[in-house]
Amino acid sequence: MEKEKIGNNELKALGINDVQILVKFSRVANGLLKYKVMSRSEILANLEALINDPMPYALKKGGKFKNLADEVIALRKEGKFVKQERSNFKLKEEIADFPVWGLDNIEVGALAQMKTAVQLPIAVAGALMPDAHQGYGLPIGGVLATTANTIIPFAVGVDIACRMCLSIFDLPAAAIDTETVKLRNILVDNTYFGMGCTTKSHFDSSLFDSQTWNETKVIRSLKDKAYAQLGTSGTGNHFVEWGELTIADGALAGIPAGRYLALLSHSGSRGFGGSVADHYSKIAMTKTKLPAEAKHLAWLDLDKDEGQEYWIAMNLAGEYASANHHEIHNKIARALGAKPIALVENHHNFAWKERLANGTEVIVHRKGATPAGEGILGIIPGSMSTPGFLVRGKGNAASINSASHGAGRAMSRSAAFKTLDKALIEANLIEKRITLMGSDMDEAPMAYKDIHTVMAAQNELVEVLAKFEPRIVRMADPREKPED
Repeated sequence: MEKEKIGNNELKALGINDVQILVKFSRVANGLLKYKVMSRSEILANLEALINDPMPYALKKGGKFKNLADEVIALRKEGKFVKQERSNFKLKEEIADFPVWGLDNIEVGALAQMKTAVQLPIAVAGALMPDAHQGYGLPIGGVLATTANTIIPFAVGVDIACRMCLSIFDLPAAAIDTETVKLRNILVDNTYFGMGCTTKSHFDSSLFDSQTWNETKVIRSLKDKAYAQLGTSGTGNHFVEWGELTIADGALAGIPAGRYLALLSHSGSRGFGGSVADHYSKIAMTKTKLPAEAKHLAWLDLDKDEGQEYWIAMNLAGEYASANHHEIHNKIARALGAKPIALVENHHNFAWKERLANGTEVIVHRKGATPAGEGILGIIPGSMSTPGFLVRGKGNAASINSASHGAGRAMSRSAAFKTLDKALIEANLIEKRITLMGSDMDEAPMAYKDIHTVMAAQNELVEVLAKFEPRIVRMADPREKPED
C-alpha cells in the first residue's frame, strides 16, 4: 500500500515555485505526515500561515516549522521568495451600508474592518456596536450575517463562546462591607486564573458524558485538556467578582426591588475553544483565498466536512463555556452557603442560525456582541470600577438583534502601560471601594470607554433592568499574558 504523501502540486498551490524551496518544504511536510505529528490539513494550513507571516513560527523555539520560517525570512531579505497575493474570491465592489451605534467613539480601524467584512461575497448584513474596536478579521463589537451555509472562524473569535454569567443571591448588598474578608477568601479558594491553569476537583463534570466528545479527532484530542480546565478562568479581561445589584420594581419577575449581593463572571471555553479556533481558522484560510485585507475572514462551507466539524466543535465549546461558569458559580454558592434566586448568562463570541426580518436564513456571527432579541436577557459589563448592566433585548432588526458586550477598549494594552498613571488607578479603586486581586494597568478602568456613553448609544437596542456595581474583583496575575 502506497504511503500518504503531500505532493509538489499541493505545495505549489501555496505559492512555492522555486525548486530548492519546494524540496525543503516537501521534506518538512512529509516528515510530519510520515510520523503522524499532524494531519495533512494541519500541515498545509501551517505552511500557508507561515508563508503569509513567517515571524511567529521563527520566534517559536523548537517549533516544527522554525527552520523553514528562518529560511523564508532570510530569502525575503535578499528579495527572493516574495509573497504572492492570491485570491480565488473577490470582494464586492460596492460597500453595503451598515448601521453603527456610538459612531463618535469608534476608531477608524474598526470601521475599516467592518467595511471589508460586508464586502465579502457571502455577506448578507452587518452592524457595529457602540463598544467596537479593532480586532482580528471582524472588529470586536462587529455583527455579521452570512449566507446560511457559511461560517467564519475568525468572525466567531479565538475565545469561542466567551460568556457572561450572573448569580443573584437573596442577601443584602451590604454583606460586601460587613463580610468583606469572607467573600474575598471565597473567591481566592474557588477561582483559578491563567492560560494553562487547571483544577483538581469538580462540582459537576456530567458534560463529559456527552457522546459529542467522540465526534471528531480534534475534539477527542482536546477532551482531557477541557476536563482539566473545567471551572477555571482566562487572563486579560476575564474576571470573577462580587458586586451590588440594584433591581428596579417589576424589572425581574419574582424578585422585589432592592439591592442584592451578586456574583458576576466573564470567561470562555478556555484552551479547548482556543485550540479549535486555531485549527479551523487555518483550514479556512487554506480553503478560501481572499485579498490580503480580508484574509482573516476566510470561511468554511457548512455543507463540507471541515465546516460541519467546526460547527460541532463550536457548539460544544458553547456548552463547555456554560458548564465552566456553572462550575465556578456552584462552588462559590456552596462556600457561601446560599443558593442563587436567579442566574442569567449569555455568549458573546459565537455564531447562530437565525432568520433576518425579511425571512432570509443566515448565520449570525457576534464577535464581542450580546444577543439582544426581543425579551432576551443579557449582561453588559463595564470595568473593574464602573457598573455593568442586566438588560433585556428589544429585538432591533437593524442591529441584527444585537447589542454591545461591554464598554469596549478606549486604548490598546501597550498604550495603557505607556500612558496611564498607576497612582491615579489606585486612587480610583479606593474611591470606588474596590478590592482588587490580580490584574494590571492594561485592565484599568481608564483603558475602557465610558460605559454610560456606550449604554446611552444603544437605548434602542436594550432595556436596562438592573445595575451591577463591582466591589471585590479577582483577575489573573499581572504576569499572565492576556488572551482575550
